[in-house]
Amino acid sequence: MSDTERLPQPDLADIDLVTVLQALGDPVRMNLLLSYADNAEHSCDPHGLGLDHLHKSTVSHHMRVLREAGVTTTRVAGRNRFVSLRRTDLDTRFPGLLDALLAAATS
Repeated sequence: MSDTERLPQPDLADIDLVTVLQALGDPVRMNLLLSYADNAEHSCDPHGLGLDHLHKSTVSHHMRVLREAGVTTTRVAGRNRFVSLRRTDLDTRFPGLLDALLAAATS
């Protein structure tokens, strides 16, 4: 897949721990992390993410924050966008971080 099919995101070496933690400091974004933890691609539809109570632009903002922090990647397919967790990149950059965050969020 070419880079032109992905929205801009930081390179692996540019993912910063403080930025990642700030991005995940919001309850909505933490909820999105839990949704993305299945390692599948997800549509940006708020209903499919359990975010029916939020306006679509608010959900888009939260997704952008996660992508710009390096937590997720967004694939473009025509007018559609599909988001997935950058698990391998985050595990490489910060070993054990995602596992600890996911364990804490589900306990």
